[in-house]
Amino acid sequence: MYQASVPRLANILKNLSAILDKAQAHAEAKKIDPLVLSNARLYPDMLPMKRQVYIACDTAKNSVARLAGVEPPKHEDVEETFAELKARIAKTLDFIQTFKPGQIDGSEDKVIHLKLGQREVDFKGMQYLLGHALPNFYFHVVTAYDILRHNGVEVGKRDYLGNP
Repeated sequence: MYQASVPRLANILKNLSAILDKAQAHAEAKKIDPLVLSNARLYPDMLPMKRQVYIACDTAKNSVARLAGVEPPKHEDVEETFAELKARIAKTLDFIQTFKPGQIDGSEDKVIHLKLGQREVDFKGMQYLLGHALPNFYFHVVTAYDILRHNGVEVGKRDYLGNP
């Protein structure tokens, strides 16, 4: 459970941070206000790029904490700039990398209770990690990537996948 969570989440969060570096460089080169990119959306009813980063970070820290049975830290959703978003990613990385395998391994059958909107759901640990947490995490990271790519930031699959 540890190997399927912390190292994978950390790898992709590091890649997301590097993608934000490319977005900052793109904004500077094209003389675009970086806030235009952090507030960009793929479609008007979708969340902006910065919210995709918030949710990816929250999903990473919350899922690891839930599996380990500890309370995750609360991060306010106030970051606007690329530097602030990168700091949030770094804070999330710092938190999830404090966990050791013994805190998470063996949580396959642990009951994870979530309130999702109006409904409450119970998952077993493995089902939660593989069927809910990781897909949600990857969805928001790739959506942030897609928003930036759609706005001309030169990123590709290697930027997203990084070095596994």
